[in-house]
Amino acid sequence: MLVSSTKIRFIYIFCLTLLLHSVSVYAQIENLNFESNPEKNINTEEKPKYIGSDDLIHSGDLIDVDILGSTEYDWRGKVTPEGFITGLNFIDNVFALCRTEKLIAKEIANKYSKFLRKPRVAVKILDRSNRPVSTLLGEVKVPQRFQLKRKIFLNEIIILSGGLTEKANGEIRILRTPNINCRIQKTTNDKNKESFVKVSQDNNLKVINIKVSDLLSGKKAANPEIIYGDLITVFGSEPVYVIGGVNNPGKILFRDNLSVSRAITTAGGLTKKSGSNEIRVFRKNGLETQIIELNLESIKNNEEKDILLKPYDIVDVAGKESDRMFSPLANLDEITKENNSTLPLRVID
Repeated sequence: MLVSSTKIRFIYIFCLTLLLHSVSVYAQIENLNFESNPEKNINTEEKPKYIGSDDLIHSGDLIDVDILGSTEYDWRGKVTPEGFITGLNFIDNVFALCRTEKLIAKEIANKYSKFLRKPRVAVKILDRSNRPVSTLLGEVKVPQRFQLKRKIFLNEIIILSGGLTEKANGEIRILRTPNINCRIQKTTNDKNKESFVKVSQDNNLKVINIKVSDLLSGKKAANPEIIYGDLITVFGSEPVYVIGGVNNPGKILFRDNLSVSRAITTAGGLTKKSGSNEIRVFRKNGLETQIIELNLESIKNNEEKDILLKPYDIVDVAGKESDRMFSPLANLDEITKENNSTLPLRVID
């Protein structure tokens, strides 16, 4: 029996209507699931291909919260030192540090949905210029502060500061304080799949020690990325003093395996008027001063040990004259603390 075209058309329309109804019911169920379990949506933000550091809220950022269609609930300000948005009308504090604008907007909308009908929320970072600066101190030619607006690594920071001074002893330390920066980590389980980004917070003070020799040799671990709030110190050599019957009396820089004879050579060697090989090394031990007596001739003949010096030792080479032009005492207060706030500020963009 042949089916008429009218019946075929009726069956087609009926099936199409049933399909559309099913889609509508499924959408309503999903919407109910979101409202009944908002934490599921809040804690599992859409996985982006990449989240840049500027897409996350940092300490010092000026944030605007706009409840669309209303001015009563709007808010503008900065997060607390603990990372919260406080002062939003009628709702609890919202944690914002190291989170995206979109994720915070979802959480605020969920909180307001308890007494507002389908609230729409927009969160925006208005000003990023007050993020903590990174500071480079110590033995570089131009110690300074850096306001970072792009990715930068340790070697470039040092180059922009004029390079290391001759006093640098080869050690660099980076102090990374907690709750200042958000670390970004790419994660993937399959190299054929796209990498996603995991945002985490550093809640512990980190100390990164680096050898300049490793940095110069190109070791990747010795050239870390510099982030907001890093305090970078290039350590300098401490002094040793050589005085008395040498050609260039004064301060020399301490280095590993610096012996008495090498220190005297560095100070220009004995003068022609020096009438003795007697040497006294003055060494501070707490509140007391230890005096070590040596003979340079005996050291050269391997009859006496050529002792290794320590920072702030004073090597006094005896001369013909008994009276010294200055006392063999070192001013150990030469190293003064720098006031970081007076250092020049350089913007890296």
